Amino acid sequence: MIEATNQIWTPPPNLKISDWADTYRRLSPESSAESGQWRTDRAPYQREIMDAFNDPENQRIVWMKSSQVGATEVLLNVIGYYIDQDPAPMLIMQPTLAMAQAFSKDRLSTMIRDSEKIRDSVKDPRSRDSGNTVLSKKFIGGNLTMVGSNSAAGLASRAIRIMLADECDRYEASAGAEGDPISLATKRTTTFWNRKIYLCSTPTIKGLSRIETAFEESDKRFYYVPCPECEVKQVLSWKNIVWDENKPETAAYACNDCGSVINETKKQWMIKHGEWRATAKKTNTAGFHISELYSPWSTWAEMAINFLETKKNPEMLKTWINTSLGESWEEQGETVEYETLLGRRLNYDHTSIPESVLVITAGVDTQKDRLELQLVGWGKDYEAWVCDFKIFWGDPNAMNVWSELDEYLKRRFKTESNRSIPISCCTIDSGGHSTNAVYEFTKPRQARRIFAVKGLSVAGKPIANRPSFVGKNKAVLYGVGTDTAKEAIFSRLAALPEATTLHFCSDLDEEYFKQLTAEKRVTKYIRGRKQLVWKQVRSRNEALDTLVYNFAAIYILNPSFNAIEEKIVTGTKETEDVDDNSPLIRQRTRGNTNFASNWKDI
Repeated sequence: MIEATNQIWTPPPNLKISDWADTYRRLSPESSAESGQWRTDRAPYQREIMDAFNDPENQRIVWMKSSQVGATEVLLNVIGYYIDQDPAPMLIMQPTLAMAQAFSKDRLSTMIRDSEKIRDSVKDPRSRDSGNTVLSKKFIGGNLTMVGSNSAAGLASRAIRIMLADECDRYEASAGAEGDPISLATKRTTTFWNRKIYLCSTPTIKGLSRIETAFEESDKRFYYVPCPECEVKQVLSWKNIVWDENKPETAAYACNDCGSVINETKKQWMIKHGEWRATAKKTNTAGFHISELYSPWSTWAEMAINFLETKKNPEMLKTWINTSLGESWEEQGETVEYETLLGRRLNYDHTSIPESVLVITAGVDTQKDRLELQLVGWGKDYEAWVCDFKIFWGDPNAMNVWSELDEYLKRRFKTESNRSIPISCCTIDSGGHSTNAVYEFTKPRQARRIFAVKGLSVAGKPIANRPSFVGKNKAVLYGVGTDTAKEAIFSRLAALPEATTLHFCSDLDEEYFKQLTAEKRVTKYIRGRKQLVWKQVRSRNEALDTLVYNFAAIYILNPSFNAIEEKIVTGTKETEDVDDNSPLIRQRTRGNTNFASNWKDI
């Protein structure tokens, strides 16, 4: 009895978070490729980030980072430490409630199970008296709540001392009607003198990135590593990655001081002997920035290969900049002048399309008295050629205009070498006045990949979202992230002529280009938070809308361009009709349908 009492009143050992993790944390086999005892020395840059929580002068800890740097494991170490060493009310915020649930089930629960030091502190939720659920964990002296950024109720209840915001750049702009979710959660910490606020994320768009804004307000620490040759310490930078021509697998690092070319095998030594250096005035916010260049789980060669695969595609390059370099993406400008694009027309049309075209899609906009169609050919790396823009006059609630469209969608188109290509996917806007007519038209034609779509004007939404089933006939409906698609389109439009991956045929007129550039991005403050929104500056924008639907169509289709090209090279003159069983198509679907099932592999 006395012994037990002494254990209760004995203060915990004075451990830093990294020490605790090295002593007590075990990595779970379900969630880690390197299961077993945690070792901070595996990624030494993590040590100071974790130990920043133990510094009483740090009220906020900010980590702007790439992927593949162990951020989730660091978060789990922080949680485990506070459960065991310094119990407190904690809140973990994820972008969505579903992600919070997945984090709890897949990562948190396995850590608690496999780390003996905290296993008995958090009762099994299956226990009758545990008081624990997937989103709420209780332990002696504290509790842990997990919420989604879109949950106003979850952000407005009890006080918290430790606030952990994971992937905060992907949060909703507002938690319901209550305002910015980080501000709401931070208000819950004000009663604690020893509070800790942790923000961690890969950045997104410059000027809108939460994590970048927070990092700029910090002491801005970067990780300096020594050159193995001259020993001068420097921040690893992508511009110093070099490789032999056409051989990204030879990627190495050129010292910024002496120019020595450093092999990948020296990277771990460099990281081991590195140090964090603050580059701004000391504040109560410790800020850290690191990229994938430092990752022990990724190589410079892999980064180089991925870069070459993405650099021609602005939307893919944006993702690479965010997730590999941990840097925000700077938009190319608000708009593009239509006269500039008019002068970029090339000498081809829908009767003789470029030889590089491997797949053709169509996007259709519905108006009160017409259907407007844009035809786009796609090649490797999602390079695009606009091949036709056509109007079908007639009431969309009548059948005649739909019959004309149907006949057009059955056509095959010839390349310069007389290769024949069908329309592999068509998306039709259902958000106008003819919603039911669109469903009636698309439902019996789903096997031809003719689908209804509806725009979702929400920042960050994927270009093509998972489908649902709508209407009396249960037609397939894909949600389209219109903001994301427009970002991708305008990035291509803003590119220099020699670098562009969006081309235009010779018979497109001035009106087409006016419609294509009929919107621009403007800054608005919504519930006190700065956001970029699309504003229409001309009365008609059907050319832009139908191009957006084409982007959705190709992302729904998800073709293997390499497989298609291989079939052509082997002597097939006609590009294969892409039916349900085609090895060239990897279409994303939901549920059991008569046209596909889940993602199809090549």
